[in-house]
Amino acid sequence: MKELLATFKFRGDAALVEVFQKDFLASYKVNYLKEKIDFVIPIPLSPERLYERGFNQAKLLANFLPLPQIDILSRTHHEKQSKKSRQERLTASNVFSIVDSSKIMNKKILLIDDIYTTGSTLRHAANVLKGDGASSVFSLTLIRS
Repeated sequence: MKELLATFKFRGDAALVEVFQKDFLASYKVNYLKEKIDFVIPIPLSPERLYERGFNQAKLLANFLPLPQIDILSRTHHEKQSKKSRQERLTASNVFSIVDSSKIMNKKILLIDDIYTTGSTLRHAANVLKGDGASSVFSLTLIRS
């Protein structure tokens, strides 16, 4: 799985996302269908990282779900998470901000990301969303490392 994810994410083979569709959608249905989620928010990349990679892997995964997406989170550019140690990830400052909080007021949000390592990325994003009015924030990731 590590090699497959590296090919998908770091070597630019975005088409590989298709191999995850069935299981990703099934996981959503089993765990979140009953929650009545209002919006899906893929974890964003910084503009620099998006330019470098050419696609947002979390957005490709979010496209599999039968829910409306909103892209209201923005991310400040920092060193790649994969280059950081566990301790550096856990103590990193929050890199997310919200573009328009009125859209999430009292809404149930499902955050989508490709990999859960320490949980700091999802926690930071969730804290911003809840702090700006979301009623609840859930997460769904492809892989837990």
